[in-house]
Amino acid sequence: MRKLLVIILLLTPIVMKAQVGEYRTDFAIGVNGGYILSNVGFTPDVPQSMLGGMTAGVTFRYTCEKYFKSICAIVAEVNIAQVGWKEKIQGLTNQPLYYEGDATALHYERKMTYLQIPLLARLGWGRERKGLQGFFQIGPQFGIFLGESTNTNLVEGYAPTEPRSSNIVAQESMPVEKKFDYGIAGGAGIEFSVPKVGHFMLEGRYYYGLGNIYGNTKSDYFGKSNFGQIVIKATYLFDIVKTKNDKIK
Repeated sequence: MRKLLVIILLLTPIVMKAQVGEYRTDFAIGVNGGYILSNVGFTPDVPQSMLGGMTAGVTFRYTCEKYFKSICAIVAEVNIAQVGWKEKIQGLTNQPLYYEGDATALHYERKMTYLQIPLLARLGWGRERKGLQGFFQIGPQFGIFLGESTNTNLVEGYAPTEPRSSNIVAQESMPVEKKFDYGIAGGAGIEFSVPKVGHFMLEGRYYYGLGNIYGNTKSDYFGKSNFGQIVIKATYLFDIVKTKNDKIK
């Protein structure tokens, strides 16, 4: 029994070491840029289409381990992003509305600028240093409101050619109330690595806001006003620190 206990104690570190993946200490930094399609989930509902905007910023990546075939990393970004919503202003017949004698369809869009900070856990499969890798990443995202602008031809006191299909219009005159946004971001993409040059990535990502831009108490107009965002972005990273291991491919 004692011999068996000694053998178990001697084998335990070996087993534990075998269960832990291959450590990495790779750190890379770079830039990213892309296009965002966004809207705001209002309750009561506001008819909308997706609003397009730009996003750009810096990316940091720390690769910490290869566990079996999965390359584990932590990714952080600091981005400036243009998001918001674009209303569908339609009549009772679901056709665009006009003012009498004006051929321009009525429109309203609100564009907001945010400082966005996603913190993502990443799993990759494929080549690390040279060649192609697929990846998936997910994690929390935080946003800080910086400013807003409105693009509209609606004129107070003027009536369109027929009544609007939706009478929810309070949002058109309400400034953003909550300056801090938070939610969950997740996406997938491909990465192509070139030795001594860097890493080139193309990714599709979705963000679901858990916060609201307006108050949502019983006394507030909207019960919900959270973001939904689709992001297509490209990223370039170059290595600052690389793990010294000739077996890494």
